[in-house]
Amino acid sequence: MKVLKFGGSSCADAAQFEKVRSIVRADPARRVVVVSAPGKRFSGDHKITDLLYLCAAHIQYGVEYDDIFDMIRSRFSEIAQGCGLATDLSGEFDTLRKRMAAGAVSRDELASRGEYFTARLMAEYLGYAFVDAARWVRFRFDGTVDQDASYAALQAASGGRSVVIPGFYGVMPDGSIRTFARGGSDITGALAAAALDAEVYENWTDVDGILMADPRIVTDPAPIRRLTFSELRELSYIGAQVLHEGTIFPIREKDIPLNIRNTNRPDQPGTLILDSIRDEDADGSFITGIAGKKGYSIITIAKSGMSSEPGVLLQILEILAKHGVNIEYIPSGIDIVSPVISTDKVGGQIYELLGELQKAVQPDKITVTDHIAVVAAVGRKMAYRPGVSGKIFAKLGENGVNIRMISQGPEELNIIVGVEEKDFEQTIRTLYDSFIKEHVL
Repeated sequence: MKVLKFGGSSCADAAQFEKVRSIVRADPARRVVVVSAPGKRFSGDHKITDLLYLCAAHIQYGVEYDDIFDMIRSRFSEIAQGCGLATDLSGEFDTLRKRMAAGAVSRDELASRGEYFTARLMAEYLGYAFVDAARWVRFRFDGTVDQDASYAALQAASGGRSVVIPGFYGVMPDGSIRTFARGGSDITGALAAAALDAEVYENWTDVDGILMADPRIVTDPAPIRRLTFSELRELSYIGAQVLHEGTIFPIREKDIPLNIRNTNRPDQPGTLILDSIRDEDADGSFITGIAGKKGYSIITIAKSGMSSEPGVLLQILEILAKHGVNIEYIPSGIDIVSPVISTDKVGGQIYELLGELQKAVQPDKITVTDHIAVVAAVGRKMAYRPGVSGKIFAKLGENGVNIRMISQGPEELNIIVGVEEKDFEQTIRTLYDSFIKEHVL
């Protein structure tokens, strides 16, 4: 049994609904379908969830919202008519409109209706049973998901049937609707896959999988065919636009593979994410993917004999923690420590922070370097390739990139370099062209 989640672009209109049905019918194991609210059909179009949030804002400030509500209603009507469905949502829309006028609909409940109505229509279109997420996704009062209760509830509600489930929301202990953060349908899909012990969790979107580099920087980057959950987390942390962390946890906990696929190109295998990958199943390059972010600063603290002074590093960490500053990386030498921090997290307290460091540590020199970008080459096979770091540094040097910081974990899952922001794009292109491109062309 497979659990499938379809994103907003996959549910945007009747034509996309037809693609979803073809995908589901192509494999009898695809028996549980989670859907998002309709996304944009074309540039300049509106996502249904955005329109629902706009309605909520208008209600809050006493502004008329009939035109927006009618746009939402019309969109679902067009999908139903285009798919030849008998399901009539007009009564439910009338009821929702009356409750909105009476102030009886919370912001979360209103925002969730996009997924709810989409699932209602998709259930009929596929000939599957509709199971409301409010019947099984159980939130605790602190906003976390009660996984054990949720899993048991879905097992009971689905009863082994083929079902369609709306993503993005669940129910609080008091019965009120609560939504996840944006991207919450991914979490719903992962929870459903874990609850039902799925063979695989297929996440259908509008790309051919996770790309090896940012397509805004590298022209037509290749998709990653296979990667581990650990590599996915590394790429996500360093800036790759991949899945929400909550999407990974429920399925990783049960060792369920995640397959990211393209609704518009179902013939493509997409990206398969596993707990571990055998060497014979891996791609040729020792780098799985490249990602990075701008907006960092390096605080360099130099003091002769620092390495022989117990507690100096602890003092530095405590001062940064006191100011709410998280250390991203912390490369060091014998007498130098260089915490790398997010520039915007320091804000206007940088001079106060430096003053406290000066007083506590009494360094010989303390400097701040702004406008730093961090780029990571991620790959599980780097640990078994001698001289990988040297090859990367040599290639960057040949292409005029000045490295300001180097960080590498003991497991060698990634090699991280700090460069000036002006060299950010060049660094990513150099790494891709030098170490990936030759293996994927």
